[in-house]
Amino acid sequence: MTIEWHYTMHPDLGVLSLAGHLGPEAVARFTGAIGWVLPRGTGPVILDLTELRGWSVGGRMAVAQAARQLAQAGRGLELAAIPADGSLVPDGTHPPIPVHYDLPAALTAHRAMVGEQRGAATSGPKSAPRRHNA
Repeated sequence: MTIEWHYTMHPDLGVLSLAGHLGPEAVARFTGAIGWVLPRGTGPVILDLTELRGWSVGGRMAVAQAARQLAQAGRGLELAAIPADGSLVPDGTHPPIPVHYDLPAALTAHRAMVGEQRGAATSGPKSAPRRHNA
């Protein structure tokens, strides 16, 4: 069994949705998907695992490797809806990987974060408008 993937670009992030089983036979396909995603979009990539039926140790290692690849490109990796049959255990060789309960929670967290960043950028003293004489 292999995986199917779909990538959706949002203004400040991307969502890579996986379906199927991320086992040893699907790692190359997943790695190819990450390679395709790397140059597309900006910001973090949320790996939506809602439709993933399971993942092997090799599949989890491929996710950790994807986090390293994305970090090298200046992008982060986050997980949404990890399968019940195992979680990604950090081994100290990859950047932190935030985990969200599901995809809507991940998207809500990013909307809140973007709102805070915009608020911080627009708060502070405002200068008076300058007038130019012709």
